[in-house]
Amino acid sequence: MSGRPARVHLRLANPGEGRHTDAVDGQASMIIHAHAYPRAGLIGNPSDGYFGRTISFTFSNFKAEVTLYETPELEILPRDRDLSRFDSLEDLVRDVRLHGYYGGIRLLKAAIKRFHSHCAKNGIELHKRNFTIRYTSDIPQQVGLAGSSAIITACIRALCRFYKVSIPRPEFANLVLSVETRELGIPAGLQDRVAQAYDGLVCMDFDRALMEKQGHGDYRPMDLALLPGLYIAYRTELSEGTEVFHNNIRARWERGEPEVVEAMKTWAGLTVKVRDLLLAGRGREIGPLLDANFDLRRSIYQIGSGNLHMVDVARSVGASAKFTGSGGAIVGTYEGETMLLRLEEELARLGCRVVRPRYVLPQGEEK
Repeated sequence: MSGRPARVHLRLANPGEGRHTDAVDGQASMIIHAHAYPRAGLIGNPSDGYFGRTISFTFSNFKAEVTLYETPELEILPRDRDLSRFDSLEDLVRDVRLHGYYGGIRLLKAAIKRFHSHCAKNGIELHKRNFTIRYTSDIPQQVGLAGSSAIITACIRALCRFYKVSIPRPEFANLVLSVETRELGIPAGLQDRVAQAYDGLVCMDFDRALMEKQGHGDYRPMDLALLPGLYIAYRTELSEGTEVFHNNIRARWERGEPEVVEAMKTWAGLTVKVRDLLLAGRGREIGPLLDANFDLRRSIYQIGSGNLHMVDVARSVGASAKFTGSGGAIVGTYEGETMLLRLEEELARLGCRVVRPRYVLPQGEEK
């Protein structure tokens, strides 16, 4: 029998009930809750992965939350999207259509591993206490709202609080990106991670020389009051992973294919135009630039008919429309409540839900 003292874990409250304490070896430890919100790419995407420029914002209509509390062993608890037991073949098919083939466990595992690597590389000593961690998320999945990176962002925020580690926001965004690109092999750009690291409305410049010099881009928060009336619409039936959507654009760009290279420059230019209009108080004029962003994307990407129809229907009532990310959700401007009601009615016929985004104030500001 080992001479190591037995550790006693006494759960004093349900972790899902808010703030409470656990007792481990007679010492109380507080439950840690960390969250992150979905983001919508307003303009410039997908040039963020190609040294371009983008503007994005986060919104709180949905969120991903991670709960972490000290326990004798390190444990990651599964959620519904991680389950592998089904009542029938049809139930399995429904689950795959809803959640895809991958759950959130791999995101947490990869995030924890990359966090450990980051701390080791930077000489940050971590204490030896263990924890149990779990996540919840109601962010619509695989529709270009950065749901996966929200789970990773929330996870790393929780780890930072548990280990009392501080990571500057540009470096934090790089770390979240590395979880997906280096650990999981998912093609992705920095836009989502920067938006979720900063929150609010952020203008991002990923200029190659700047990135190579300082390891990150130039990220400028903007006043949310500059935004015109915006809507977001999504349809989960159209969801497909970023791995599918980005098809062969990366290879074409790396080969220097003129059409793709020029498209990235054009998207960066559209971002500058939108930024300038917003700063000039002319946010109601950005709609045609959002349309131009999508029309260029349509010309070089293979886009499914369902996604195209969603954009066309939104435009048919007078709204502008473009992808928030990789397809399945759109963002655009509208004029007045009557147009918004028409948007809701027409898009509902496609099985789409329309929401007015509740904006998130930048990190560090009082809500």
